[in-house]
Amino acid sequence: ESGEMLEAALAAGVTAAGGDVLLGGVLPTPAAPLLIGRYGFDLGVVVSASHNPFHDNGIKFFGPDGFKLSDEDEERIEEILRGPVAPNPDTGRVRALHGTQEDYLRALETRFAGLDLHGLDVLLDCAHGATFKVGPEVFRRLGATVTTIGTEPDGRNINDGVGSTHIEALAAAVVAGGHDLGFAFDGDGDRVLAADRTGAVVDGDELIALAALHLRAQDRLGGGVAVTVMTNYGFHTAMREADVEVTTTAVGDRYVLAALREKGWALGGEQSGHIIDMGFVPSGDGIASALLTLEALAGGDLAERHGMEKLPQKLVNCRVGDKATAMAAVEAPAAEEHSALEGRGRVLVRPSGTEELVRVMVEAPTA
Repeated sequence: ESGEMLEAALAAGVTAAGGDVLLGGVLPTPAAPLLIGRYGFDLGVVVSASHNPFHDNGIKFFGPDGFKLSDEDEERIEEILRGPVAPNPDTGRVRALHGTQEDYLRALETRFAGLDLHGLDVLLDCAHGATFKVGPEVFRRLGATVTTIGTEPDGRNINDGVGSTHIEALAAAVVAGGHDLGFAFDGDGDRVLAADRTGAVVDGDELIALAALHLRAQDRLGGGVAVTVMTNYGFHTAMREADVEVTTTAVGDRYVLAALREKGWALGGEQSGHIIDMGFVPSGDGIASALLTLEALAGGDLAERHGMEKLPQKLVNCRVGDKATAMAAVEAPAAEEHSALEGRGRVLVRPSGTEELVRVMVEAPTA
């Protein structure tokens, strides 16, 4: 419900500084870099709570190249805002940019022109968010029979018990409705998780594995895949057996994207379902990733997938008084004792980026 207020404030700030603003309406986050490229904009701004509750609504910036602004650029902007900003004698204009929804849908249709979904019964959970119109529409245009949940946003119910952060809702609904499979997007549409016909959850690691093998077979992978330190060990095993190079980054889509740009690769992502296909757009795109999954399956059953074998994984959040002290305490013994699971699993200890927590993740051949 704060979206219109933030949009108005941003528009006022840009026009006061002499810039022109075009309002694109409600669209998934990845539509921003697509529209920047199509129209040659200098900046793209997305007002979004992402995968969080409505009261976390905020702002994402994309530069003229379609990539999110760097940490350095964001820090420079914050520094400028701390001081007085000189007024600009020339005031810009605010106008509506019509046809943005069709621009985005057309880009998806063009990318997946060879994908025929006739005969597929799919359930989509749109998280009461930005995919609530375009998600079901593109699946229908490609021939699928579509059932939806989470398509009635009221300004406060975004991500509330629905979407990729509450995947159990989708999994239960897929089984109850007898659907072939289901996809759950997050509020701003840059993530996706899936559930097969049995209700088993298919996370980002498995979706990336399927996409990697598919894109490599089509000679569109570019060499390897970028994932984060949280990616399941089974993914690394599968890629090693398939002779696909893997590079590992810190947690966060911007680090995955930086690795893809550096190496010139096409595919990367996170276990959370944030999947980037540089062949389409330099951002996570939940709808495109769902369609890429179906393209990789080539009419097959998601329940019979063979992308990777997941290792049992357990994550425990430990509340601590001081993250730095806690991390220093574990680093020395970890270096000496990691060999017990060498080649079969691992123990990963990392500090939370936002809370006084240390996250301990363990993977092993058995639960």
